[in-house]
Amino acid sequence: MALDGIYLSLVKKELEPLVGGRVDKIYQPSREELVFSFRLRGGSKRLLINSAAGTARVHLTNFEIENPKTPPMFCMLMRKHLSAGKLNGIRQNGFERILYFDFDSANEMGDIVRLTLAVEIMGRRSNIILLDSENIIIDSIKRVTPDMSAVRPVLPGMDYTFPPCDERIRLTSFDAEKLLEMLRDYPKKKMSSALVHSLEGISPVFADEILYESGCQDKPVEDYTGIELERICGLLEQSSKKLKNGEHCFVMLRTQEGVLKDFCFADIKHFGTLMTKEYCDSACELLDMFYSNRDTQERIKQKAQDLFRLLTSLSERTARRVSNQRLELEECAQRDKFRIFGDLIMANLYQIGKGMTELKTENLFDESLPLVTIPLDSRLTPSENAQKYYKEYKKMDTAEKKLTALIEQGEQEKVYIASVLDALNRADSEADISALREELYEQGYIKRKSAKNKAVKSLPPIRFVSDDGFTILVGRHNKQNDMLTLKTAQKTDLWFHTLGITGSHTVISCEGKTPPQSTIEQAARIAAYHSNGRQSSQVPVDYTLIKYVKKPNGAKPGMVIYTNQKTLYVKPDEQEIRRLRSK
Repeated sequence: MALDGIYLSLVKKELEPLVGGRVDKIYQPSREELVFSFRLRGGSKRLLINSAAGTARVHLTNFEIENPKTPPMFCMLMRKHLSAGKLNGIRQNGFERILYFDFDSANEMGDIVRLTLAVEIMGRRSNIILLDSENIIIDSIKRVTPDMSAVRPVLPGMDYTFPPCDERIRLTSFDAEKLLEMLRDYPKKKMSSALVHSLEGISPVFADEILYESGCQDKPVEDYTGIELERICGLLEQSSKKLKNGEHCFVMLRTQEGVLKDFCFADIKHFGTLMTKEYCDSACELLDMFYSNRDTQERIKQKAQDLFRLLTSLSERTARRVSNQRLELEECAQRDKFRIFGDLIMANLYQIGKGMTELKTENLFDESLPLVTIPLDSRLTPSENAQKYYKEYKKMDTAEKKLTALIEQGEQEKVYIASVLDALNRADSEADISALREELYEQGYIKRKSAKNKAVKSLPPIRFVSDDGFTILVGRHNKQNDMLTLKTAQKTDLWFHTLGITGSHTVISCEGKTPPQSTIEQAARIAAYHSNGRQSSQVPVDYTLIKYVKKPNGAKPGMVIYTNQKTLYVKPDEQEIRRLRSK
């Protein structure tokens, strides 16, 4: 799932229209990410640069990304040097995974100077480095000390050096003889891996596709016959011509469960029915769609780490408490034994002598156990021994009633905490996080540190429009779920919720009409997507009229009961969700 050098070169071509534009805004949504807004004659464009290990890339983005209230230090530095700067050019050395953005920008004295932003897309070594006209490092989003890398430290004031790399063949200037010569250096290595090491800018998924189309298995290089090697070279020659002719196919691969798995600049067929494919019109559009949800979740995790830790801890602690209470409740099931012991002692007072430690007597209450031995405290009178057993019985009887209520309360708390955690996992803005903090404060789980930390204005429910023209609303968190279901919706509107799975309340605004089955099914898929079951292939979703949804007295936010429901089993469809929301 790496962004290879060839794909990056295609992204570079799509970024060329930015040349000549000026930097309008710069902000840093997360620790390893920058967003540039460029002013162009035809409007404005947003460039996203990410240097996180698993999601490193650079591309144009159409998704709205929240601008943090307080810019980090590196963002302030970038604004200082590049604000209002003019993008003069974009460079790439062959198919290396580095793009250089050259800017003409004014310094403190007002003079125009050349600055370069080096965007290195190299897995865990990815970085964003600002260079001056002498190729001296001004700063980087990730500083690399000599202790971290003796080969290539990256610190302010140091000379910028190109990352070390091996000699490889560029696919656009493919040479079969040279490839075969290089492959001889990897006799024991699998062919797919040897191709990645020998060809500049290709990813493992592309190498696997070449082997699949050639009809060869992925085996050690030394095991290949001359005919097999000839077929592989022939396919690479074809790919080289397509690349030079601009024949591309931007494809995304999803698992059957809907999880995005990989992407490539060429069609991928070797997964067969194990993967589904989606095609995009441009390299930037594909990257934007592929990483958008993942990035949102990463930003939320960074901004709400304390809430994730709190909710995880609360969930584990509540589960342990309920488990211990269930064990105590099982012990209380033996309470009748103590009452029987007390009754038998009272019935046999005449048989109990001073100093006796046990009473063996006929069991009048259980014919299957004719004789019973009752332990006695030799320091107590017979009557006191009986009262001791009666007291233990009453204690366990009272404990059973209290434990039953506490267990029920604990189970409800577990469901509530899970619902908040699910809402936090699906939060896509700082306003959502703030609303969840406020909810947890009102429920007594956290303390508000100061008056400045009051919740910001909550966003409205997420709005969708079905293909039949019906409005579908989805609550963002528990408090909004209550407001949507109990205040906003009309009694004749349809209400949806996943069965036995935490998720948002979803409502079809019927406006006196009866929605068709197609809209009901779309609303069910929307409800399934906005739940903890969004990655499942079969999600049960209950739906009923709003008038059959009630909130019990004292119930926590978002907790309701309902009747007269029907159940649909649906598979969430992210593409459909995005399409209906875009309306």
